[in-house]
Amino acid sequence: MRAIDLNADLGETVDGVPTADDEAMFAVISSANVACGGHAGDAASMAASVERAARFGVAVGAHPSYPDRPGFGRVRLEMAPADLRASVAGQLTALRAAGADLRYVKPHGALYHAAGSDPLVATAVVAAVADLSAVLGRPLPVLALGDALAAASAAAGLPFVREAFLDRGYLPSGDLVLRGEPGDLLHDPAEVARRAVRLVDERRVAAVDGTTVTTDAASLCLHGDTPEAVDMARAVRAALSSAGIAVRADW
Repeated sequence: MRAIDLNADLGETVDGVPTADDEAMFAVISSANVACGGHAGDAASMAASVERAARFGVAVGAHPSYPDRPGFGRVRLEMAPADLRASVAGQLTALRAAGADLRYVKPHGALYHAAGSDPLVATAVVAAVADLSAVLGRPLPVLALGDALAAASAAAGLPFVREAFLDRGYLPSGDLVLRGEPGDLLHDPAEVARRAVRLVDERRVAAVDGTTVTTDAASLCLHGDTPEAVDMARAVRAALSSAGIAVRADW
């Protein structure tokens, strides 16, 4: 049977208040990108995410960001590589301290985009992942988009896993439409579900201008904090099942 990973950004509490219905999302996905204090999340939310992951059989990935809680990690910060490496390492350590058996790392927000295109940022992020990989005695995959991050991962001997976004608009270049720009987010569960099946069947996704983007994504992402997230996740899971596509994490 064909299979695909379905991931979501979760554990993103702000001042103790959840931004998503984590309980419902954990029941549908196969991998959870858990916020670990940089942009959101705290010790309690990380522990809750670890517990849910164990209960639902979901793989746990770290979701580090720039240390930017006021901006929810969506503003690029100019940080020295050593400081950025230390910040990411601290976030990975915090999630491990909550009991997580980390299977991969996926940067968040502005750090995700910066690491995807800026070799210096990518190298700093990957260095933190490589440091933890050495401690664990196994290479932690990096889940993301972006050639700079792919190159840095390869140089460090870490697997790089490409993902595709089910609820974000694509530019013809294959980049995501910036948040706040027209077409940045999708809201229709049926449309998102069709996109998921097409991504597995054809390795293609429609860009906002109607052209087609080709991708070799091995994981599909939904954002847990969108209002329609649970409906979209359930629709995607049902559509994949109907198409004979299993949802599982091979981390």
